[in-house]
Amino acid sequence: MATTRTATTYWKGALIGGAGTVSLDSSGVGTYDVSWPSRAEAANGKTSPEELIAAAHSSCFSMALSHGLAGAGTPPESVETQADVTFQPGEGITGIVLTVKARVPGISAEDFAAAAQTAKENCPVSKALASVPSITLVAELLV
Repeated sequence: MATTRTATTYWKGALIGGAGTVSLDSSGVGTYDVSWPSRAEAANGKTSPEELIAAAHSSCFSMALSHGLAGAGTPPESVETQADVTFQPGEGITGIVLTVKARVPGISAEDFAAAAQTAKENCPVSKALASVPSITLVAELLV
């Protein structure tokens, strides 16, 4: 079954001096302030498109990894994924680093690394971000 999710941004003013809000409409979980300085400099309590991409990528990757591990007969106890999205004004998104730490009973380090790589290559958000010059994976199996 296909699903569609919706977010809406209201922007007022020019890029440099303007500001806006982005609302997560489908879930209704909130409305967040956005501005150019929060994107290109310090966050200062506001979000950015890149932070929202990081949230999407880390959650999608975690789900894909959890699914793959369970399908291989080694369901995880926990998966924690951090996504660091680098934005360079004038160039766009130049890189993403996915750092995952997981507790997976009964799996070897090699099998975990392979499962993490497969999740990175196949999660829908990774595929949507295929034009990003560098997506790096750091995978740690916790004991």
